[in-house]
Amino acid sequence: MQLKQLCHICSGHTTRSRLEPAPSDGLLAVQLGDVHGDNPISAKTLHRYRFADHPPGHCLVQGGEVLFKSRGDSSTAAVVSTDLGEPAVAILPLLILRPDQGLIRGDYLAWAINQPDAQHRLQREAQGTSLRMIPKTVLERLDIPLPDLDVQRRITTIHALAQREDHLLRQLAHRRQQRTGFMLNEWAKLTQHHPQ
Repeated sequence: MQLKQLCHICSGHTTRSRLEPAPSDGLLAVQLGDVHGDNPISAKTLHRYRFADHPPGHCLVQGGEVLFKSRGDSSTAAVVSTDLGEPAVAILPLLILRPDQGLIRGDYLAWAINQPDAQHRLQREAQGTSLRMIPKTVLERLDIPLPDLDVQRRITTIHALAQREDHLLRQLAHRRQQRTGFMLNEWAKLTQHHPQ
């Protein structure tokens, strides 16, 4: 099914100038660098900024939406965590995808967009040489496999478990490397030669 049949797509907020940090009284904002593929977007990783004009409602995300990177080296998507706590402003060039909850889950939609087949199709239709861009019309035509909601939930659960396993294995490999380095260093000290 084409993506435009599964969700409403709109552009993020256009800022006229550089965003000014406002840690105490600003609005949460999601920028291009906050979207990291399979990692859900959470309030604890976002920063607050002061806006000259109040961003329109369609640029605010509250949880369950998917944000898509329409510019840059990668065209990945990430779901906005449902425990965001307060609305956050999505900033262009992010596109906001609001899934039809009766058809598709946000986490599944992000997963499907990030799959190699979908990424290859987006790559083929990317525009620009110095700054790669995926037009909204290209994204709208992207075909998304649509199992029922229960299967979608199972797929995203298994995917999250596989990610967790991968993270733990990388941590384990790093600790083994540290331990081996420590042991070899101690061995070198114990067996060092002292010239007369």
